[in-house]
Amino acid sequence: MDTDDRPMTPSDPALKSRDPEPQAEPPAFLLAEPARQAAPLVFSSPHSGRHYPADFVAASRLDALTLRASEDAYVDELFAEAPKHGAPLLQAVYARAWLDVNREPWELDPEMFDGPLPAFVNARSGRVAAGLGTIARVVASGTAIYGERLPFTEAERRITTVYQPYHEALERLIERTRAKFGCAVLIDCHSMPSCGGSWGDMPLRTGGTVPDFILGDRYGRSCSAELTAAAQQALSAQGYSVVRNDPYSGGFNTRHYGVPREGRHALQIEINRALYMDEKTLGRGEGFEALREALGGLIRSLAALPPEVLQPA
Repeated sequence: MDTDDRPMTPSDPALKSRDPEPQAEPPAFLLAEPARQAAPLVFSSPHSGRHYPADFVAASRLDALTLRASEDAYVDELFAEAPKHGAPLLQAVYARAWLDVNREPWELDPEMFDGPLPAFVNARSGRVAAGLGTIARVVASGTAIYGERLPFTEAERRITTVYQPYHEALERLIERTRAKFGCAVLIDCHSMPSCGGSWGDMPLRTGGTVPDFILGDRYGRSCSAELTAAAQQALSAQGYSVVRNDPYSGGFNTRHYGVPREGRHALQIEINRALYMDEKTLGRGEGFEALREALGGLIRSLAALPPEVLQPA
């Protein structure tokens, strides 16, 4: 098993200044684009961000490895071939434990903040109740992140400087793709733990056996049936076990961007982490390269879908 050779925080040493001035924060996202977009596909990796701001780490009660429990480690690397197949890849930079861009913009837990929240905040969702709102209260293991309450201005700062730019970029990519091809397909890329039990607010109902992949299409509401079937066939043909919507039917991004009647499709893909990483050390596993190659086959299969099955109904 390979160990993780990328530093955890403060992000990449290349970002450090050569003088004693404070380190500049990285951009809100990274975008890898093809030389020419050849397919109506847009890939997004919202939970693979590896930047943990220094003030966040200092304020947290947790060590570095525990903070990373919520991270979809290396998912951006697994789908890094997307631009070579003619599709852009949008990648989160900031860690999910700091800000979750697969939530509504203002899903916040009032118990986390030192004063009343504005009326527009959604404080009653199931994700907030589980501690996994836009600003998470806990990591995936259920352990509390913060020792003290936060000011609401901190939530505003994270949302306006990172969340909103990420979604503005994603919206532009989808609309540009739809303008060019008459339709657009968002593939929202995630990973899941290999053990049974529960994952945040999403209980696993597969009898303790976690499949290799879970495809989430909001029970057929976020994309065409042909798209989900093509993804399942491409993965099953390579020997992987695949189920649909159980227990992950799709998060905010899938729900928000998947409107098939408008030619906007969204499919969430969850990958069993045991396929490619050591879940204890968070290092890359022996199956990493094989899985990345298999996902290249998936991308090719989705790019080859007949355009008519993706056009607005």
